[in-house]
Amino acid sequence: MAAAKPLPVAPSGADYLKAALSAPVYEVATVTPLQKMEKISLRLGNTILVKREDRQPVHSFKLRGAYAMIASLTEEQKAKGVVTASAGNHAQGVALSAQRVGINAKIVMPTATADIKVDAVRSFGGEAILYGANFDEAKAKAIAMAEEEGYTFVPPFDHPLVIAGQATIALELLQQDAHLDRIFIPVGGGGLIAGVAVLIKHLMPEIKIIGVEAEDSACLKAALEAGHPVDLPRVGLFAEGVAVKRIGDETFRICQQYVDDVITVDSDSICAALKDIFEDVRAIAEPSGAIALAGLKKYVQQHNIKGERLAHILSGANMNFHGLRYISERCELGEQREALLAVTIPEKKGSFLRFCQLLGHRLITEFNYRYTDAAPDRACIFVGVRLNGGENERLEIIQELQNNGYEVADLSDDEMAKLHVRYMIGGRPSKPLEERLYSFEFPESPGALLKFLETLGTYWNITLFHYRSHGTDYGRVLAAFELSGPEVRFDRHLDALGYEHHDETGNPSFRFFLAPQDDPKTLD
Repeated sequence: MAAAKPLPVAPSGADYLKAALSAPVYEVATVTPLQKMEKISLRLGNTILVKREDRQPVHSFKLRGAYAMIASLTEEQKAKGVVTASAGNHAQGVALSAQRVGINAKIVMPTATADIKVDAVRSFGGEAILYGANFDEAKAKAIAMAEEEGYTFVPPFDHPLVIAGQATIALELLQQDAHLDRIFIPVGGGGLIAGVAVLIKHLMPEIKIIGVEAEDSACLKAALEAGHPVDLPRVGLFAEGVAVKRIGDETFRICQQYVDDVITVDSDSICAALKDIFEDVRAIAEPSGAIALAGLKKYVQQHNIKGERLAHILSGANMNFHGLRYISERCELGEQREALLAVTIPEKKGSFLRFCQLLGHRLITEFNYRYTDAAPDRACIFVGVRLNGGENERLEIIQELQNNGYEVADLSDDEMAKLHVRYMIGGRPSKPLEERLYSFEFPESPGALLKFLETLGTYWNITLFHYRSHGTDYGRVLAAFELSGPEVRFDRHLDALGYEHHDETGNPSFRFFLAPQDDPKTLD
């Protein structure tokens, strides 16, 4: 097969249309179904359609763009092979594409990459090279290999041929349903939304294109506000498929011209969308694969949309199985179906019964409590309550409890309470302590804990430590240190540690359940 002609710099919409029509992606990819989601359509009052890119051979849309570029290489380029950096779906797309074309592919992956992803790359014939503590280090290694060995670097999103490959999704969408009102598309580096947007707007400009980003990795939103691509200081890794610090230059050029709106969603909303997808079409999406539905739901609510045909792209389903535990815990919160409260009740017989009577027939989903002699006349309980009326019902419950003399703190949006404190209740110290509490993000790599202890643990007494892995590249750690107050020397060691961290000493869930009862420094 002869190599395709390269696209010009800053291709026009017509250039991209021609490239998408001639892209040979169906030599390896499949036309994926556009499926109606019956339950959520009824619930939202719109026709909700899901584009099932999880049905691709690599369970992700990334195969389209990777093959479109690899198939276009010259014979000389094919002879030398390709290289890329990825810990996820792009890696598998490149590996399978190279296998089908019959060329060598080297995939540089961070050393902490889950075995399931490394094994998938190898199963498709790619050579997995584990290097670096994160994606940026792996990418630098891949680019250096391309320069030194003559391999062609296959970028995950910011290349016209990759964008044109992703644009084939738009052609399928229009063939499957030409009456769509809006299409909701996940945004990471922008390759998918750029390809779909440029084709849709060139052929049917009346269809609205809405980008959806995770709140903690909204690089397109930041670029649109600045007028040019910018680097985010950090990105969250729950939806790792869209965890990109900087939008691509070419993808941004297209998005700035053709995307109608951008909306951001939090992790709990993504978890709720994952549950919706499973309940409606029995697919288990990865977090980045469900993010478009989370944005669709939020957008419909914000703009009171009714009676429209709305499509969203389920971009991938390469889920780490262990991540399902976190998702199952958080999806009810994302749908406003559960409230988490800290409530102070009298420490006497019948108190729990009276408390439950006030809640009426509402289902209690969680109840954590342990007696402490530091406050023998009162008890702090951590309680979860199932909601049927969303936020309004949550506020009604809080108001009713307060009207009956209970002190109540709403922890439904308290990340520390949801990640750590709910698993630690009852762990108050037996004596007064002067301590400060910090949350950390630990890289899930060998030596991370050792580095933490060597940097901080030999200088200050650690009075609390909680770690829980959620199947992502970073573990969440909560740790307290015996400190009388802010110390310059301690701050210097925190900087030397280099882990993302936040002072949580004033967090209300810490005050309610873990801090010494009579420590004024934590009860402010």
